[in-house]
Amino acid sequence: MIVRPGTAYPLGASYDGSGTNFALFSEVAERVELCLFDADRNETRVDLTEQDGFVWHGFVPGIEPGQSYGYRVHGPNDPAQGLRCNPNKLLLDPYAKAISGRFEWDQSVFGYDFGEPTSRNDDDSAPYMPMSVVINPWFDWGTDRPPRHNYAETVIYEAHVKGLTVAHPDIPEELRGTYAGIAHPAILDHLTALGVTALELMPVHHFSDDSVLQDRGLSNYWGYNTIGFFAPDSKYAYTQTPAGHVQDFKAMVKAVHAAGIEVILDVVYNHTAEGNHLGPTLSFRGIDNAAYYRLVEDDPQYYMDYTGTGNTLNVRHPHSLQLMMDSLRYWVTEMHVDGFRFDLAAALAREFYAVDRLASFFELVQQDPVVSQVKLIAEPWDVGPGGYQVGNFPPQWTEWNGHYRDTVRDFWRSEPGTLGEFAARITGSADLYEHTGRRPAASINFITAHDGFTLRDLVSYNDKHNEANGEENRDGESHNRSWNCGVEGATEDAEVTALRAQQSRNFLATLLLSQGVPMIAHGDEIGRTQGGNNNSYCQDNEISWVDWSSVDTDLLEFARAVSRIRREHPVFRRRRFFDGRPVARTGENLPDIGWIRPDGSEMTEADWSEGFGRAVGIFLNGNAIREVDDYAEPVVDDSFLMFLNAHWEALEFPVPERFGHRWETVLDTAMREDAAADLATPAQVTLPPRSMVMLRRIEEES
Repeated sequence: MIVRPGTAYPLGASYDGSGTNFALFSEVAERVELCLFDADRNETRVDLTEQDGFVWHGFVPGIEPGQSYGYRVHGPNDPAQGLRCNPNKLLLDPYAKAISGRFEWDQSVFGYDFGEPTSRNDDDSAPYMPMSVVINPWFDWGTDRPPRHNYAETVIYEAHVKGLTVAHPDIPEELRGTYAGIAHPAILDHLTALGVTALELMPVHHFSDDSVLQDRGLSNYWGYNTIGFFAPDSKYAYTQTPAGHVQDFKAMVKAVHAAGIEVILDVVYNHTAEGNHLGPTLSFRGIDNAAYYRLVEDDPQYYMDYTGTGNTLNVRHPHSLQLMMDSLRYWVTEMHVDGFRFDLAAALAREFYAVDRLASFFELVQQDPVVSQVKLIAEPWDVGPGGYQVGNFPPQWTEWNGHYRDTVRDFWRSEPGTLGEFAARITGSADLYEHTGRRPAASINFITAHDGFTLRDLVSYNDKHNEANGEENRDGESHNRSWNCGVEGATEDAEVTALRAQQSRNFLATLLLSQGVPMIAHGDEIGRTQGGNNNSYCQDNEISWVDWSSVDTDLLEFARAVSRIRREHPVFRRRRFFDGRPVARTGENLPDIGWIRPDGSEMTEADWSEGFGRAVGIFLNGNAIREVDDYAEPVVDDSFLMFLNAHWEALEFPVPERFGHRWETVLDTAMREDAAADLATPAQVTLPPRSMVMLRRIEEES
C-alpha cells in the first residue's frame, strides 16, 4: 500500500476526493501504525513514518469515506511513571468524525490483568473495540442560517434526544429516539408553541457505557462519558451507516434552525470514558497519557479527579487544549450548532490546583473568532476544592445559576429568611454578575434540570427514590429543597393534587417572568414524573422518557400563556439591571422597579431581613426601560404589578395608588374563575395561600 508523506494538519482523517490524510499527535510514541479494517474486520497495518512536531502523519490514496480505522501506538509502558503505550490495544482517533460500533468490556481492552493492577495485559483489543470512520464532509445546507437570538430573548429547553422522542405517538416508530425524531414537526411544533428559542441537547458526542452499569442491566443513559469529541453518537442515528450519523445530525440542525430554534450542545470536555488508573485503554490513555490527562504530580500512575469520574483532561497541555478548541470550532463551522453548555466547567479552569477564571482555556475561547461568537454556558462547579464558582466566570460567559434554583425552591416551600435573596434572583442576580460587567442574561435561570427531581416530582416527594439504580438509594442528592405538599408520591387526594398543580404553576410563572434566561427541563411543562428518582443517569426506560400519553394539558396551556407574556413584554427580559430610579424622558416620577409590603406600603431596608417575610409585591415599570431597540428607538412596555404569596395563609394585598389607577388581571396561579379581571384603585388583591397574581396597568386615555 502506497503511503505518501501527507501533512501534519489537520489532525484526524481528512478525505480530499482522491484519498485520506491521517494525522495523530503523540509526544511519547516511538512508532505509530495506522490500522485499516475491511467489512469483515480484517486488519491491514500501515506505518506512519512522517513526524512533525510530534504529529505522526501520512496520506493514503484511494481511502474513501466509510473506511474503518484505528491506531496502534508503540512506546514506553511504565504506568508508575504515567506511561501507558501498548500496541496490542487498538485506539480510537481522538479526532474521529464518526465512530462505528460499541465497546465490549473484555479483558483485552484493559492494559492490565483483572485482579493484578500492576501487571501488563497484551491481548489484542481490536475485536472488542468500535472503529473510527472516515467521513465525507459534504452536506447540502441550502439556505441554513443560525437564528442568532439575543440572550435576552432566549428561552432554553433542555432535552435528551431519545428521552424526548422515543415515546411520542406522532413520530414514526423508526424515527423515535433519533436525531430525526428531534427534527420531526411533532417536536418542533411543541417547542415553538411553548416559545422555545434554543434547544439544549444533553451529550451527543460519542460516549461509552460503563461496565458496572451493564453488569446491573443498566446503561449510561445521560451520556456524560465522552470518548469521541468530534463524532455524533451513533445511538441516536436513524441512518445506520457511520457516515449517515453525521448526515442525520446535520439534517436535524437544519430542521431545527428552519423552525427558528438554536441548537446548543451539552459538552463534556472535563473528563473521558477511560476513567481512573483501573479503566480501559480506548484512546487518549494509549496515545499520550500524560499529555491528555492530569496526573498526580508525585505519583503519576494515578489521575487527578476533579470530576468524580476518575480522570480530568489536562488543560495545561497545548495539544489537549487544541483538541478542545478544534472540537468546538468543528461543531460550529461544520455541524452548524449555536452554542455549548460546558459540563463541570470549573474543571476547565484548573491549570494548577485552584479554579482560575484567567486560565488558558478561557483565554483561547475569548480570542477565537468562531467559538467566541456562539452561546457559551458554564455549569460553574466541579467536585474539587473551591469548585462552586457561580458568578466567577469571564464576561463572555453565561452560567447555570444554582443560587436561583435553590432560592426559588426555598421561597415557594415557605422557608424563612429567603425574601431578600429571592428578590435578587428574580431580578437577574446583579450581586453575582454585575461586578464582571455582565448583564441579567448571564444568569441561566432554572428550577429543575436533568440532574435532580422533575418539576412534578419537586412538588410530590420530600425524599429521593432511586432504588431502581441498584445502589440502595445511596446515589443522588439528598437535600432537594422539595416539598411533597403533604403526601409522599402519587396520591388521589384532590386537595393535595390541586396544591401540587398550583405549586407547579408558581414555579413556571416565576421562572418565565424572572430577569435572565429561563431554562425549562424537558417534560416539565406537561407534568413529567420520574417516580421520585432524582438521579436517572442510568435509566434508559420509562422512568426517564417523556410520557406523551399522559400530558397535563392544563399545565401545558398555562406554560404557553406565561411564555407568551414574556415574549410580548420586554419588561420581563430587560437587557440591563434595575437601578431603582425613574427615567427622565418619561416625566413619570416612578422607579423602574418598586417593592411592596403586604400592607401596601413600600419595602424598607429592614423588611428584607425579616425572617417571617414570605410575601411581596413588585412593580415593573414599562416606561422606565433604559434600552433602545434595533432601530435605536426607546423600548417602552406596559407596566405590571406582581404579587407573590408563599405563605400558607391567604393575604389581602392593597394595590398602591402611586403605581396606577386601573389594572387588569393577566395571571393567577390559583386559577380562580371569579378573580377580578378589572380593578380600580384603591383596591385589594386577594392572594390564596401559595399563589401568585399579576396585574397589567390600564393606561389612562389622554
